[in-house]
Amino acid sequence: MEMSKAFLINSAIAANPKLICKFVIVMKLTRKSTISSADDAGFENLVNRIISLVSKTKEHLMRQIDDTLVITNWHIGEYIVEFEQDGNARATYGDGLLRTLSKRLTLQLGKGYSRSNLQNMRRLYLCYPKCQTVSGKLSWSHWCELLELDDDLERQFYENECMAQQWGVRTLRRQINSGLFMRIAQSQDKKGVLELAEKGQIIRTAQDVVKDTFVLEFLGIPKEKRYTELSLEKALIENMQKFLLELGKGFAFIGEQYSMQIGNRHYRVDLVFYHAILKCYVLIDLKRAGVKHYDIGQMNMYLGYFANEVSQLDDNKPIGIVLCHSKNELVVEYATYGMDSNIFVSKYQLYLPNREELRRMVQSILETE
Repeated sequence: MEMSKAFLINSAIAANPKLICKFVIVMKLTRKSTISSADDAGFENLVNRIISLVSKTKEHLMRQIDDTLVITNWHIGEYIVEFEQDGNARATYGDGLLRTLSKRLTLQLGKGYSRSNLQNMRRLYLCYPKCQTVSGKLSWSHWCELLELDDDLERQFYENECMAQQWGVRTLRRQINSGLFMRIAQSQDKKGVLELAEKGQIIRTAQDVVKDTFVLEFLGIPKEKRYTELSLEKALIENMQKFLLELGKGFAFIGEQYSMQIGNRHYRVDLVFYHAILKCYVLIDLKRAGVKHYDIGQMNMYLGYFANEVSQLDDNKPIGIVLCHSKNELVVEYATYGMDSNIFVSKYQLYLPNREELRRMVQSILETE
């Protein structure tokens, strides 16, 4: 049998010499694939280790570049301000200094020296006269967003939160536009607002995680559009990452339409979360219209169920949020009278708030003695 195989192969090669080349190539490929299969796991591990090393090195270099760029831009701002303080220079260039400087630097150094960018460098120096106070943990793009804020307390808050939560530039911009600082500050006294700006949001109690108004502009629901509670819930689930960002740090999504059997009836709470910092469940019930007194009573029942049937021994008491389109403060006050302080009624709005109105509210808090 082996002899006949060899004879046939030799005969075929003699008849067509090109076959020997094809045969050799096939043998090499077969041998190569056999070796690859045998060493596949080790080879893949080698590739992954190299890729991981190069990726980490690139990230480290990018952070160093960002740090150096921010400090360089601070010094450029310093030079500009020092030049402006020279009376003769101001008389010569006037308000056209940055425009003239931008053209010259762009010609000699290339991109990155637009008039608006030079304005940000100048403003960085004026807002942070000491170079040591400028954090290298934030990129220049982050600083450009922060420098748009005129209020020192507000800027300080976003700077701290940005570093603590590792926000990207888009996330930072969204949080600023949603008035996050001012919405949290609304529930604080003067001392609390100052601490909020200096240290960022510190979560100690349930009151620290619940806002009076949650901004859901990311759902993209027009003001005039009619929608149901079910469609609102579906939209939130589809945009859960953005909703978690709006809820704040510490929230983890557990599930929707959580079923509870109480007595002979089944009940469902719309959304269930767990808060990692407070170590407790957070229940959210959605109401498309205004809150009713029985909505609050129902949430109280849900909290009782979770406290007794779901929470572990080392969990803290659950938090309940009735999230509604509007609320009457007097109805809420009387409906929650004598109830657990962990029940909250918050509003939601489908559009970004008026930042000027929020700013005035915070300013009135700061002006109190």
